[in-house]
Amino acid sequence: MPGHDTKIPDIILCECLARDGLQHESRVIPAGTKAALLDQIADCGFRRIEITSFAHPKYVPQFADADEVLAAVRPRPGVLFKATCPNPQAVTRALAARERGRGPEEISFLVSASEGHTRKNLRRSREEQWTNVEEMARLAGDAFTLVGTVSVAFDCPFDGKVSPDRVIEDARRFAALGVRRIAIGDTIGSGTPPRVKELVRLLREALPDAVFIAHFHDSRGTGLANCVAALEAGLRHFDTALGGTGGHPAGIAYGEGFTGNVCTEDLVTLFDAMGVDTGLDLDRMREVGRAAEALLGRQLYAKTIRMGETAHA
Repeated sequence: MPGHDTKIPDIILCECLARDGLQHESRVIPAGTKAALLDQIADCGFRRIEITSFAHPKYVPQFADADEVLAAVRPRPGVLFKATCPNPQAVTRALAARERGRGPEEISFLVSASEGHTRKNLRRSREEQWTNVEEMARLAGDAFTLVGTVSVAFDCPFDGKVSPDRVIEDARRFAALGVRRIAIGDTIGSGTPPRVKELVRLLREALPDAVFIAHFHDSRGTGLANCVAALEAGLRHFDTALGGTGGHPAGIAYGEGFTGNVCTEDLVTLFDAMGVDTGLDLDRMREVGRAAEALLGRQLYAKTIRMGETAHA
């Protein structure tokens, strides 16, 4: 299989371009184009890939083709394709896709660690969202690998600083539902390396059997530093997006400007320079990064994708 080997890498990246990276693009990308790009992404050696969302097409038109994309992307041994499920109806759709023979291997659920962000982003209270998540976990059963994301794990743009105790509480609630993979969402990119290390330490002490995932945004240009801090604190799973695309819904005014994800090309280049094995083919990945730029029709935010290019005045 191109881009894959049997050696387990030091860290696992989940490439999120096809979902998080595209969710707020104004132009709807055709399903066949998405599928072709996802095949290129898989060829790089990614073991986890966020493929689509089962969000209602009325609210996120980009993913009206979720079933079509899932059917078009061929399964890969050793690769988990993940779909976001915002509500119980989405889990039902994921189960139906599995029954048709091509559903996601992973599905993810979302909670916000603050009341203010929950009400602005999800239009309900935290307890109402947890009721939703409990129903989603019940519906999913053991059909998927489950991932739970705790948004605004460091700071909320509406309620201010978030207590680590709240994040630990949410992580415990996920674990009690059988969700072993838990993503720490730095939604507005306000985390710093010392805060990242401390939160990871507390989470790993509280839930030593859980798999924690760094899902950091790069609003303040600290995403790479925070990923290194998470690595040093013991994390081995990271969510990234080619070109630093995606981020939080543009319709929620944070006053923060850019909220894109940590850039895959730059983080892999950094880890490679540190001697950290990602299991990814850097040359292939930069090619896919350029393909993503061509698809979206603009230069994206990856710095290292320009490596080797001749600068012209």
